[in-house]
Formats: sequence, C-alpha cells, structure tokens
Amino acid sequence: MANGVLSFPLTSFHDDGSLDLDGFRAHLAAQLATGPGALFPACGTGEFFSLDEDEYRRVVSAAVEETAGRVPVVAGVGYGWAQALRFARVAEDAGADALLVLPHYLVAAPQDGLVAQLEQLAARTRLPLIAYQRGQVAYGVQAFRRITRIPGVIGLKDGHSDLDRLQRLTLNAPEDFLFFNGAATAEIQARAYAAVGVPAYSSAVHAFAPEIANAFHSALRDGDDKTADRLLRDFYVPLVELRDRTPGYAVSLVKAAARLRGRPVGPVRAPLTDPSATDLADLRTVLTAGLDLVGAAL
Repeated sequence: MANGVLSFPLTSFHDDGSLDLDGFRAHLAAQLATGPGALFPACGTGEFFSLDEDEYRRVVSAAVEETAGRVPVVAGVGYGWAQALRFARVAEDAGADALLVLPHYLVAAPQDGLVAQLEQLAARTRLPLIAYQRGQVAYGVQAFRRITRIPGVIGLKDGHSDLDRLQRLTLNAPEDFLFFNGAATAEIQARAYAAVGVPAYSSAVHAFAPEIANAFHSALRDGDDKTADRLLRDFYVPLVELRDRTPGYAVSLVKAAARLRGRPVGPVRAPLTDPSATDLADLRTVLTAGLDLVGAAL
C-alpha cells in the first residue's frame, strides 16, 4: 500500500438518492485501471456515514469483485464498536482484506476509551484494523503504544496534521507498523508527512483525476520538485481554497469534479450538499488547469 496512491472511491447514487451499483462498478473499474496501491471503499469519501448495512454490503462486495485480488480492499467501519462490528462482519463476508476504523460517533472520549474501542472490535473480527485518528480521535504516545500491541491492529491513518504528535508516534511504533497521511487533500502536506516517516497517503483527487494524482506521486517519488511545485501552486492550492468555502466540500467537490469528467457517481446524500453554480464554475476552471498541466483533457 505504500508503493502507490491510495484510492478512496466515491459511492455512486442516482438522482433520487438510491444506490447506483452499476455506476459504482464503472467508477471502480476506472480507478483500478490507473494502478492504485489499495482500494478503500465505503470510507469518508465514499460517504460511509450515509449507507445502510445492505448498501454497504453491496458496495464492499462490488469492490472485492472488481478488484479480483489485484490490490488490497480496505473497507470503512465506524460509530461505536458494537455498530462498527456489524459492518465489520458484513465486510468479512464480502471478502474485504482489512478495515479502516473511522472516528466514533459524536462523543469525546478519554484515551483509555479510545484504546478500548479498538480492543473490543479487534477481539471480534478476523480482519486487520487500521485506526483513523481524526476529529475527536487523537492518540497520545502511551495510548498509541497500547494499540500497537492489540493483535490485528496493523496501522494508523492520521488526519490531524499535527506533525509534532505524529513524529512522536512514529518513533514509538513497531518496525512493521503502517502509517498513512489522511489529511484532507493530502498532497498539500505530503512532503511534510514524508519528512516524519509517513510517505504513504490517500488521494481524493485520484477519485476524479488520477492523471493529476499519479503525476504528483511520481514527482515526489522521483524528487522532481519543479513538477511537484507547479502542481501544488496551480492546482492543489486553488482546489483547497475552493474546498474551504463550504463544510462538506471535501467530498462534494470530489463528486462534482468526477461528474464534470463524465463519471457516473451522481449527487451527494444529505447532510452534504452539491456545489453551488458559482463554485461549480470555479471547480471547472481549477480542474481544467490541473489537467492541462499533465496533458489530459476534461
């Protein structure tokens, strides 16, 4: 998973909000054709929080079938551990390879509780777990040491971008423990994360412009600072500025950009909202600029 951009596919919906499984399969096929390091269906970008269990089963099953063992399939689970377990069992039956444990619902919790959440889930599923610290979940060093000793917990995805804290965690990790940069629009901070030992990252841009995502990944890998800087300055930074206009745009803009490119992903589900006409026009401008940089067409 550390050798390629991590794909977090969008979940396709019809205009009436119902699941569009054919559209989702088409989107998956396009994602897999670009060679991602792993596929993470039904996670944050895939609107896990809006799926019922049957929809979740169909989404994860489709991802496993379309992938056909080419790359790992890591399904999202969330809420409290008992509800997360219900989704974990569905993912097990569907053939997922691992689980990304999304932040629990609503309440703040002490460090002991954060550890217990993973302990309870790990004891009840055979699938490896990747903890996701974001929102109200943030592990201190002592709690982190404890979760690395939980059988089945294999990694941590970080969405806080607190590099001081993250460096402390990487220095206290077992040698084979996995770390992932899970910041929103992770490419913006990819260099900084790599500097503290976390080069692997998830890319929301890969869901709508894998040409751009792969060009940036290659530039980082090859030490091509000129190309990386140009992509950051002329595409990623304007995209982030647009993303920050409205809560939820981290997902809504990704789906809108995919639709601009003719991908059958449909609208977002409430409580998210699709971009305004003004923001959509600005998105088209940003996307066109990014594609021009890598020689691709809208």
